[in-house]
Amino acid sequence: MLQSKLFTKTRKEGPKDEVSRNAELLIRAGFVHKDMAGVYSFLPLGLRVLTNIVALIRREMEALGGEEVSLAALQEKNLWEKTGRWGDIGKDGGMDNWFKTKLKNETELGLATTHEEPLTNILKEHVHSYRDLPRYVYQFQTKFRNETRAKSGVMRGREFLMNDLYSFSPSEKSHEEFYGKVKEAYGRIFRAVGIGEHTFVTFASGGSFSKYSHEFQAITEAGEDTIYVHRGKKMAVNKEVMTPEVLADLGLKEGDLEEKKAVEVGNIFSLGTRFSDALEFTFVDEAGQKKPVIMGSYGIGPARLMGTVVEVLSDEKGIVWPETIAPFQVHLIELPKVHEQASKLYKKLTDLGVNVLLDDRDLRAGEKFADADLIGIPLRVVVSEKTIEGGGVEIKGRTEEKAEIISEEKLEKLLIS
Repeated sequence: MLQSKLFTKTRKEGPKDEVSRNAELLIRAGFVHKDMAGVYSFLPLGLRVLTNIVALIRREMEALGGEEVSLAALQEKNLWEKTGRWGDIGKDGGMDNWFKTKLKNETELGLATTHEEPLTNILKEHVHSYRDLPRYVYQFQTKFRNETRAKSGVMRGREFLMNDLYSFSPSEKSHEEFYGKVKEAYGRIFRAVGIGEHTFVTFASGGSFSKYSHEFQAITEAGEDTIYVHRGKKMAVNKEVMTPEVLADLGLKEGDLEEKKAVEVGNIFSLGTRFSDALEFTFVDEAGQKKPVIMGSYGIGPARLMGTVVEVLSDEKGIVWPETIAPFQVHLIELPKVHEQASKLYKKLTDLGVNVLLDDRDLRAGEKFADADLIGIPLRVVVSEKTIEGGGVEIKGRTEEKAEIISEEKLEKLLIS
Protein backbone atom coordinates (compact mmCIF):
# COMPACT_ATOMS: atom_id res chain seq x y z
CA MET A 1 0.00 0.00 0.00
CA LEU A 2 1.20 3.52 -0.79
CA GLN A 3 1.00 5.81 2.22
CA SER A 4 0.25 8.75 -0.07
CA LYS A 5 -2.99 6.99 -1.05
CA LEU A 6 -4.22 6.53 2.53
CA PHE A 7 -7.02 8.99 3.24
CA THR A 8 -6.06 8.93 6.92
CA LYS A 9 -3.45 11.33 8.28
CA THR A 10 -1.39 11.14 11.44
CA ARG A 11 -1.87 13.73 14.18
CA LYS A 12 0.55 15.27 16.64
CA GLU A 13 -2.11 15.27 19.37
CA GLY A 14 -5.16 13.18 20.16
CA PRO A 15 -8.68 14.50 20.84
CA LYS A 16 -8.86 16.62 24.00
CA ASP A 17 -11.82 14.61 25.32
CA GLU A 18 -9.95 11.28 25.04
CA VAL A 19 -8.37 10.12 28.30
CA SER A 20 -7.21 6.60 27.39
CA ARG A 21 -3.76 6.06 25.95
CA ASN A 22 -4.87 3.30 23.59
CA ALA A 23 -7.50 5.48 21.91
CA GLU A 24 -5.20 8.51 21.85
CA LEU A 25 -2.46 6.61 20.00
CA LEU A 26 -4.84 4.73 17.71
CA ILE A 27 -6.56 7.98 16.72
CA ARG A 28 -3.28 9.89 16.27
CA ALA A 29 -1.84 7.11 14.11
CA GLY A 30 -4.99 6.90 11.96
CA PHE A 31 -6.20 3.45 13.04
CA VAL A 32 -9.60 4.41 14.46
CA HIS A 33 -12.08 7.28 14.47
CA LYS A 34 -14.02 8.16 17.61
CA ASP A 35 -17.69 8.59 16.70
CA MET A 36 -18.86 9.13 20.28
CA ALA A 37 -18.02 7.90 23.76
CA GLY A 38 -17.60 4.13 23.60
CA VAL A 39 -18.11 3.93 19.82
CA TYR A 40 -15.19 3.74 17.38
CA SER A 41 -14.96 3.17 13.63
CA PHE A 42 -11.98 1.18 12.32
CA LEU A 43 -10.07 2.87 9.51
CA PRO A 44 -7.86 1.07 6.93
CA LEU A 45 -4.85 0.52 9.21
CA GLY A 46 -6.99 -0.36 12.21
CA LEU A 47 -9.13 -2.80 10.25
CA ARG A 48 -6.00 -4.63 9.08
CA VAL A 49 -4.92 -5.14 12.70
CA LEU A 50 -8.41 -6.18 13.79
CA THR A 51 -8.64 -8.63 10.88
CA ASN A 52 -5.30 -10.17 11.86
CA ILE A 53 -6.49 -10.62 15.45
CA VAL A 54 -9.72 -12.23 14.26
CA ALA A 55 -7.76 -14.61 11.99
CA LEU A 56 -5.49 -15.61 14.87
CA ILE A 57 -8.47 -16.32 17.15
CA ARG A 58 -10.35 -18.15 14.39
CA ARG A 59 -7.44 -20.56 13.92
CA GLU A 60 -7.65 -21.48 17.60
CA MET A 61 -11.44 -21.85 17.46
CA GLU A 62 -11.18 -24.21 14.50
CA ALA A 63 -8.42 -26.20 16.20
CA LEU A 64 -10.85 -26.73 19.10
CA GLY A 65 -13.41 -28.18 16.70
CA GLY A 66 -15.57 -25.07 16.68
CA GLU A 67 -18.29 -24.45 14.09
CA GLU A 68 -18.65 -20.81 13.06
CA VAL A 69 -22.02 -19.07 12.82
CA SER A 70 -23.31 -15.52 12.63
CA LEU A 71 -26.31 -14.95 14.89
CA ALA A 72 -28.86 -12.16 14.79
CA ALA A 73 -28.25 -9.12 16.98
CA LEU A 74 -31.96 -8.25 17.36
CA GLN A 75 -33.47 -10.36 20.15
CA GLU A 76 -37.02 -11.26 21.08
CA LYS A 77 -38.13 -10.44 24.59
CA ASN A 78 -39.92 -13.72 25.35
CA LEU A 79 -36.83 -15.91 24.96
CA TRP A 80 -34.84 -13.88 27.48
CA GLU A 81 -37.78 -13.73 29.88
CA LYS A 82 -37.61 -17.53 30.15
CA THR A 83 -34.11 -17.28 31.63
CA GLY A 84 -34.89 -14.20 33.71
CA ARG A 85 -32.40 -11.97 31.93
CA TRP A 86 -34.66 -9.49 30.19
CA GLY A 87 -35.27 -7.15 33.10
CA ASP A 88 -32.93 -4.91 35.09
CA ILE A 89 -30.44 -6.27 37.60
CA GLY A 90 -31.78 -5.89 41.12
CA LYS A 91 -35.37 -6.26 39.98
CA ASP A 92 -35.82 -9.69 38.41
CA GLY A 93 -32.34 -11.06 37.89
CA GLY A 94 -31.84 -9.49 34.47
CA MET A 95 -28.95 -7.58 32.95
CA ASP A 96 -28.24 -3.90 33.45
CA ASN A 97 -26.67 -3.19 30.06
CA TRP A 98 -29.42 -3.83 27.52
CA PHE A 99 -30.07 -1.52 24.61
CA LYS A 100 -33.79 -1.95 24.01
CA THR A 101 -36.02 -0.66 21.25
CA LYS A 102 -39.52 -1.10 19.81
CA LEU A 103 -40.85 -1.91 16.39
CA LYS A 104 -43.56 0.29 14.90
CA ASN A 105 -46.15 -2.22 16.13
CA GLU A 106 -44.84 -1.70 19.71
CA THR A 107 -43.09 -5.10 19.87
CA GLU A 108 -40.13 -4.74 22.24
CA LEU A 109 -36.73 -5.96 21.08
CA GLY A 110 -33.21 -5.93 22.46
CA LEU A 111 -29.76 -5.60 20.88
CA ALA A 112 -27.92 -8.70 22.07
CA THR A 113 -25.12 -8.39 24.61
CA THR A 114 -24.45 -12.15 24.55
CA HIS A 115 -26.00 -15.19 22.87
CA GLU A 116 -26.55 -18.06 25.32
CA GLU A 117 -30.33 -17.92 24.93
CA PRO A 118 -30.71 -17.66 21.13
CA LEU A 119 -28.01 -20.24 20.38
CA THR A 120 -29.47 -22.71 22.89
CA ASN A 121 -32.85 -22.20 21.23
CA ILE A 122 -31.34 -22.96 17.82
CA LEU A 123 -29.50 -26.10 18.92
CA LYS A 124 -32.70 -27.50 20.44
CA GLU A 125 -33.84 -28.11 16.86
CA HIS A 126 -30.70 -30.05 15.92
CA VAL A 127 -29.49 -31.89 19.04
CA HIS A 128 -31.64 -34.78 20.31
CA SER A 129 -29.32 -37.68 21.11
CA TYR A 130 -25.98 -38.25 22.83
CA ARG A 131 -24.71 -38.95 19.30
CA ASP A 132 -25.25 -35.24 18.49
CA LEU A 133 -22.94 -34.11 21.31
CA PRO A 134 -20.61 -32.46 22.11
CA ARG A 135 -20.98 -29.30 19.99
CA TYR A 136 -18.80 -26.20 20.00
CA VAL A 137 -20.22 -23.14 18.25
CA TYR A 138 -18.58 -19.73 17.91
CA GLN A 139 -18.99 -16.41 16.14
CA PHE A 140 -17.46 -12.98 15.60
CA GLN A 141 -20.28 -10.51 16.02
CA THR A 142 -20.94 -6.90 16.93
CA LYS A 143 -22.37 -6.60 20.45
CA PHE A 144 -24.13 -3.68 22.11
CA ARG A 145 -23.86 -2.87 25.80
CA ASN A 146 -25.35 0.12 27.53
CA GLU A 147 -22.24 0.91 29.57
CA THR A 148 -22.51 3.67 32.16
CA ARG A 149 -18.77 4.30 31.74
CA ALA A 150 -17.00 4.41 28.39
CA LYS A 151 -13.66 6.07 29.04
CA SER A 152 -11.21 3.25 28.31
CA GLY A 153 -11.01 3.70 24.55
CA VAL A 154 -11.49 0.55 22.48
CA MET A 155 -11.07 -1.56 25.63
CA ARG A 156 -14.63 -0.79 26.79
CA GLY A 157 -17.18 0.03 24.13
CA ARG A 158 -20.91 0.39 23.80
CA GLU A 159 -20.62 -1.20 20.36
CA PHE A 160 -17.81 -3.71 19.87
CA LEU A 161 -16.74 -6.90 18.13
CA MET A 162 -16.83 -10.07 20.24
CA ASN A 163 -15.65 -13.61 19.67
CA ASP A 164 -18.05 -15.71 21.70
CA LEU A 165 -17.79 -19.48 21.89
CA TYR A 166 -20.38 -21.80 23.44
CA SER A 167 -19.94 -25.46 24.35
CA PHE A 168 -22.71 -28.05 24.62
CA SER A 169 -21.60 -31.27 26.31
CA PRO A 170 -23.30 -34.51 27.40
CA SER A 171 -21.54 -34.72 30.78
CA GLU A 172 -19.55 -32.75 33.34
CA LYS A 173 -16.44 -34.74 32.42
CA SER A 174 -16.79 -33.90 28.73
CA HIS A 175 -17.38 -30.24 29.60
CA GLU A 176 -14.36 -30.01 31.91
CA GLU A 177 -12.08 -31.54 29.29
CA PHE A 178 -13.13 -28.94 26.73
CA TYR A 179 -13.00 -26.12 29.31
CA GLY A 180 -9.35 -26.96 29.93
CA LYS A 181 -8.59 -26.93 26.20
CA VAL A 182 -10.13 -23.46 25.83
CA LYS A 183 -8.03 -22.20 28.73
CA GLU A 184 -4.91 -23.41 26.92
CA ALA A 185 -6.07 -21.93 23.60
CA TYR A 186 -6.64 -18.53 25.20
CA GLY A 187 -3.14 -18.65 26.64
CA ARG A 188 -1.73 -19.27 23.16
CA ILE A 189 -3.69 -16.32 21.78
CA PHE A 190 -2.36 -13.90 24.39
CA ARG A 191 1.20 -15.12 23.89
CA ALA A 192 0.83 -14.74 20.13
CA VAL A 193 -0.16 -11.08 20.39
CA GLY A 194 2.74 -10.28 22.70
CA ILE A 195 1.03 -9.92 26.09
CA GLY A 196 1.43 -13.47 27.39
CA GLU A 197 3.95 -12.59 30.08
CA HIS A 198 1.66 -9.81 31.30
CA THR A 199 -1.53 -11.94 31.38
CA PHE A 200 -2.67 -14.15 34.27
CA VAL A 201 -5.43 -16.69 34.68
CA THR A 202 -7.52 -15.00 37.35
CA PHE A 203 -10.06 -16.66 39.60
CA ALA A 204 -13.31 -14.74 39.84
CA SER A 205 -16.84 -15.42 40.95
CA GLY A 206 -18.73 -18.02 38.97
CA GLY A 207 -21.98 -16.40 40.09
CA SER A 208 -24.91 -18.77 40.04
CA PHE A 209 -23.17 -20.91 37.42
CA SER A 210 -20.14 -22.39 39.18
CA LYS A 211 -17.76 -21.92 42.11
CA TYR A 212 -15.29 -19.94 39.99
CA SER A 213 -15.06 -18.43 36.56
CA HIS A 214 -11.71 -17.75 34.99
CA GLU A 215 -10.72 -14.35 33.70
CA PHE A 216 -7.60 -13.58 31.72
CA GLN A 217 -6.28 -10.34 33.15
CA ALA A 218 -3.45 -8.33 31.57
CA ILE A 219 -1.51 -6.09 33.93
CA THR A 220 -1.69 -2.43 32.93
CA GLU A 221 -2.24 0.83 34.78
CA ALA A 222 -5.11 1.46 32.35
CA GLY A 223 -7.01 -1.49 33.80
CA GLU A 224 -10.28 -1.09 35.69
CA ASP A 225 -9.86 -4.26 37.76
CA THR A 226 -7.67 -4.97 40.78
CA ILE A 227 -6.11 -8.41 40.96
CA TYR A 228 -3.71 -10.16 43.33
CA VAL A 229 -0.98 -11.94 41.38
CA HIS A 230 1.14 -14.96 42.25
CA ARG A 231 3.89 -14.78 39.63
CA GLY A 232 5.38 -18.15 40.48
CA LYS A 233 2.10 -19.98 39.87
CA LYS A 234 1.16 -17.68 36.98
CA MET A 235 -2.28 -17.09 38.48
CA ALA A 236 -4.24 -14.37 40.24
CA VAL A 237 -7.38 -13.67 42.24
CA ASN A 238 -9.83 -10.89 41.47
CA LYS A 239 -10.23 -8.44 44.35
CA GLU A 240 -14.00 -9.02 44.27
CA VAL A 241 -13.62 -12.60 45.50
CA MET A 242 -10.38 -12.50 47.48
CA THR A 243 -11.16 -13.85 50.95
CA PRO A 244 -9.15 -16.06 53.33
CA GLU A 245 -11.41 -18.94 52.34
CA VAL A 246 -10.73 -18.48 48.61
CA LEU A 247 -6.97 -18.19 49.18
CA ALA A 248 -6.99 -21.38 51.24
CA ASP A 249 -9.02 -23.16 48.57
CA LEU A 250 -6.50 -22.14 45.89
CA GLY A 251 -3.45 -22.87 48.03
CA LEU A 252 -2.29 -19.24 48.06
CA LYS A 253 -0.79 -17.08 50.83
CA GLU A 254 -1.65 -13.40 50.95
CA GLY A 255 1.98 -12.45 51.55
CA ASP A 256 3.00 -14.01 48.22
CA LEU A 257 0.56 -11.89 46.19
CA GLU A 258 1.11 -8.56 44.42
CA GLU A 259 -1.74 -6.08 44.00
CA LYS A 260 -1.96 -4.92 40.37
CA LYS A 261 -4.28 -2.99 38.10
CA ALA A 262 -5.39 -5.10 35.16
CA VAL A 263 -7.78 -5.30 32.21
CA GLU A 264 -9.83 -8.38 31.45
CA VAL A 265 -8.94 -9.62 27.96
CA GLY A 266 -10.96 -12.84 28.06
CA ASN A 267 -13.18 -14.95 30.30
CA ILE A 268 -14.56 -18.47 30.45
CA PHE A 269 -17.61 -19.71 32.37
CA SER A 270 -19.06 -23.06 33.26
CA LEU A 271 -22.81 -22.59 32.86
CA GLY A 272 -23.97 -26.02 33.97
CA THR A 273 -27.64 -26.53 33.10
CA ARG A 274 -28.70 -22.94 33.86
CA PHE A 275 -29.88 -22.28 30.29
CA SER A 276 -30.72 -25.80 29.17
CA ASP A 277 -33.10 -26.15 32.13
CA ALA A 278 -34.79 -22.81 31.50
CA LEU A 279 -35.16 -23.45 27.77
CA GLU A 280 -35.87 -27.19 28.08
CA PHE A 281 -32.84 -28.27 26.08
CA THR A 282 -32.39 -32.01 26.67
CA PHE A 283 -30.93 -35.03 24.93
CA VAL A 284 -31.44 -38.78 25.22
CA ASP A 285 -28.40 -40.55 26.66
CA GLU A 286 -27.14 -44.08 25.89
CA ALA A 287 -29.49 -45.53 28.50
CA GLY A 288 -32.49 -43.86 26.88
CA GLN A 289 -32.85 -41.27 29.64
CA LYS A 290 -33.55 -37.57 29.04
CA LYS A 291 -30.85 -35.29 30.41
CA PRO A 292 -30.12 -31.55 30.25
CA VAL A 293 -27.17 -30.42 28.15
CA ILE A 294 -24.11 -29.09 30.06
CA MET A 295 -23.01 -25.70 28.75
CA GLY A 296 -20.03 -23.36 28.81
CA SER A 297 -19.47 -19.81 27.58
CA TYR A 298 -16.16 -18.26 26.48
CA GLY A 299 -15.36 -14.76 25.21
CA ILE A 300 -12.59 -12.58 23.78
CA GLY A 301 -13.09 -9.05 22.44
CA PRO A 302 -10.74 -8.56 19.45
CA ALA A 303 -10.94 -4.75 19.70
CA ARG A 304 -10.39 -4.86 23.46
CA LEU A 305 -7.38 -7.09 22.83
CA MET A 306 -6.10 -4.59 20.26
CA GLY A 307 -6.40 -1.75 22.77
CA THR A 308 -4.71 -3.80 25.48
CA VAL A 309 -1.74 -4.54 23.21
CA VAL A 310 -1.36 -0.79 22.68
CA GLU A 311 -1.56 -0.08 26.41
CA VAL A 312 0.92 -2.79 27.36
CA LEU A 313 3.49 -2.60 24.56
CA SER A 314 3.54 1.05 23.41
CA ASP A 315 6.39 3.39 24.31
CA GLU A 316 6.99 7.15 24.37
CA LYS A 317 7.27 7.22 20.56
CA GLY A 318 4.02 5.44 19.77
CA ILE A 319 2.50 2.03 19.10
CA VAL A 320 4.55 -1.19 19.01
CA TRP A 321 2.77 -3.95 17.08
CA PRO A 322 3.95 -7.58 17.33
CA GLU A 323 4.55 -9.18 13.93
CA THR A 324 1.52 -11.47 14.33
CA ILE A 325 -1.05 -8.68 14.16
CA ALA A 326 0.79 -5.68 12.66
CA PRO A 327 -0.99 -3.96 9.74
CA PHE A 328 2.11 -4.51 7.58
CA GLN A 329 5.35 -6.45 7.91
CA VAL A 330 7.51 -3.62 6.61
CA HIS A 331 7.33 0.18 6.65
CA LEU A 332 9.39 1.13 3.60
CA ILE A 333 10.49 4.75 3.65
CA GLU A 334 11.83 6.52 0.60
CA LEU A 335 13.90 9.66 1.04
CA PRO A 336 14.53 12.32 -1.68
CA LYS A 337 15.93 11.41 -5.11
CA VAL A 338 15.45 7.62 -4.81
CA HIS A 339 11.82 7.20 -5.87
CA GLU A 340 12.64 4.80 -8.69
CA GLN A 341 14.80 2.55 -6.49
CA ALA A 342 12.24 2.54 -3.65
CA SER A 343 9.40 1.73 -6.06
CA LYS A 344 11.35 -1.20 -7.54
CA LEU A 345 12.04 -2.60 -4.06
CA TYR A 346 8.39 -2.14 -3.10
CA LYS A 347 7.26 -4.11 -6.17
CA LYS A 348 9.86 -6.82 -5.60
CA LEU A 349 8.81 -7.34 -1.97
CA THR A 350 5.08 -7.30 -2.67
CA ASP A 351 5.59 -9.79 -5.52
CA LEU A 352 7.28 -12.05 -2.94
CA GLY A 353 4.16 -11.85 -0.75
CA VAL A 354 5.52 -9.37 1.79
CA ASN A 355 2.98 -6.84 3.13
CA VAL A 356 4.59 -3.43 2.70
CA LEU A 357 3.51 0.13 3.46
CA LEU A 358 5.57 2.48 1.28
CA ASP A 359 5.93 6.02 2.61
CA ASP A 360 6.16 7.85 -0.69
CA ARG A 361 4.90 11.16 0.71
CA ASP A 362 6.71 14.42 0.06
CA LEU A 363 7.77 15.04 3.65
CA ARG A 364 11.01 15.56 5.54
CA ALA A 365 12.87 12.51 6.78
CA GLY A 366 12.25 13.41 10.44
CA GLU A 367 8.48 13.55 9.91
CA LYS A 368 8.49 10.19 8.16
CA PHE A 369 10.53 8.55 10.91
CA ALA A 370 8.28 10.00 13.63
CA ASP A 371 5.20 8.71 11.83
CA ALA A 372 6.79 5.28 11.44
CA ASP A 373 7.40 5.12 15.20
CA LEU A 374 3.84 6.28 15.90
CA ILE A 375 2.25 3.72 13.54
CA GLY A 376 4.40 0.95 15.03
CA ILE A 377 5.07 -1.48 12.14
CA PRO A 378 7.73 -4.00 13.32
CA LEU A 379 10.42 -3.32 10.70
CA ARG A 380 11.45 0.03 9.19
CA VAL A 381 13.37 -0.09 5.89
CA VAL A 382 14.85 3.14 4.51
CA VAL A 383 15.98 3.75 0.94
CA SER A 384 18.14 6.84 0.48
CA GLU A 385 21.16 8.04 -1.46
CA LYS A 386 23.28 7.15 1.57
CA THR A 387 21.97 3.57 1.80
CA ILE A 388 22.40 3.02 -1.93
CA GLU A 389 26.01 4.19 -1.68
CA GLY A 390 26.39 1.79 1.25
CA GLY A 391 25.23 -1.12 -0.85
CA GLY A 392 21.60 -1.60 0.07
CA VAL A 393 18.95 -0.42 2.53
CA GLU A 394 18.86 0.62 6.18
CA ILE A 395 16.81 -1.58 8.51
CA LYS A 396 15.73 -1.00 12.10
CA GLY A 397 13.31 -2.91 14.29
CA ARG A 398 10.63 -0.78 15.95
CA THR A 399 12.06 -1.30 19.46
CA GLU A 400 15.72 -1.31 18.45
CA GLU A 401 18.02 1.67 18.96
CA LYS A 402 20.52 1.06 16.18
CA ALA A 403 20.01 0.72 12.44
CA GLU A 404 22.17 -1.18 9.99
CA ILE A 405 22.67 -1.25 6.25
CA ILE A 406 22.19 -4.59 4.53
CA SER A 407 21.86 -5.72 0.92
CA GLU A 408 18.46 -6.07 -0.71
CA GLU A 409 19.16 -9.79 -1.13
CA LYS A 410 19.73 -10.16 2.60
CA LEU A 411 16.54 -8.21 3.29
CA GLU A 412 14.55 -10.56 1.07
CA LYS A 413 15.93 -13.62 2.87
CA LEU A 414 15.14 -12.01 6.22
CA LEU A 415 11.52 -11.36 5.26
CA ILE A 416 10.64 -14.62 3.53
CA SER A 417 12.59 -17.07 5.70
